[in-house]
Amino acid sequence: MADVSEGREQTGLPRSGGSISIGKGGYVKTLVTGASGFIGSHVLKRLLERGRDVRVLQEPGFRRDHIAGLDCEIIEGDIRDPEVMRRACAGVDRIFHLAAMYQTWLPDRRLIYEINVEGTKRLLEAAEAVGVERIVYTSTIATLGKPEDGSLANEETPFNLWRVGNDYVFSKYQAEVEALEGVKRGLPIVIVNPAFPFGEGDIRPTPTGRILQMLLKGEIPYYYDGGINVVDVEDVAEGHLLAEEKGEIGEKYILGNENIEIVDFLRMAAQIAGVSPPKWKMPRSVAIALGHLSEFLADHLTHRHPYGTAAEIKLTSQRMYFDCTKARTQLGLPQTPIRQTLEKAIRWFREHGYT
Repeated sequence: MADVSEGREQTGLPRSGGSISIGKGGYVKTLVTGASGFIGSHVLKRLLERGRDVRVLQEPGFRRDHIAGLDCEIIEGDIRDPEVMRRACAGVDRIFHLAAMYQTWLPDRRLIYEINVEGTKRLLEAAEAVGVERIVYTSTIATLGKPEDGSLANEETPFNLWRVGNDYVFSKYQAEVEALEGVKRGLPIVIVNPAFPFGEGDIRPTPTGRILQMLLKGEIPYYYDGGINVVDVEDVAEGHLLAEEKGEIGEKYILGNENIEIVDFLRMAAQIAGVSPPKWKMPRSVAIALGHLSEFLADHLTHRHPYGTAAEIKLTSQRMYFDCTKARTQLGLPQTPIRQTLEKAIRWFREHGYT
């Protein structure tokens, strides 16, 4: 991890978030970016449940299902626009920065870097100008790399996943570097690294949500060796608020739960849903080749998100297993059993017509 001691001295703020005055009459004004997204919507609802005065930055053109009717201020604008970010951060005390392009495939890949990296730069510049008390930056476990000795990765594991060829991962790694540089300049940033979240409210199905959606439709005929760390999206949201309150400036916290083989995950989900699990095991090399083919067809023919990208397969076949002890012990991160999480997610997808 980068040396952030200089940044801590410059802030003049406690390393952890401390107590928070809340309510419309209180002094804390909180900005949430990405509130219309999967994790962000759950963070927003928790803040409002606790009486926080919340401002939301809403990107034009995105669905507002998650923020419709909620008691929050909405500023619409592009996170890449410095003037928009100055307006969004004006008078703000605390920031949850969740806005990101999470897709591993887009017709124009440059947008992933513009939103995830340049957007983060613009937000940090605006936050620095107004002197916020605390920023919780949402990264990803994929920025932590994979130990060569096969042990569980933790917050200190250096990034080494260049070989996966994943623009989302690369962009989030660069954005996390920007956040750590901000700490050195004195910005009071705490970083959270969510694992693979599942749960209710995945209205624009994330890559994790698409797995369940496809399984429920019988569109996953095969599996390949690999593994993921599964976590309930509600636990991830709670982890954000815990990081704000208890997290130390410049530190990372993995918001995860249980490590599980992909085949075991699919079988558990299929058993819960009452559908057939995938029967055929496909060699990793063949699965990656099919991923490249899917991307080629998406780029040149369908212009729709491919069945599965080579980048997604390369990432999940790495066995992305993590040690979540730090967040559990230092933050008190809740750990909902993954069977319960999958039951909620499957029920939600079915009730909302995604299958």
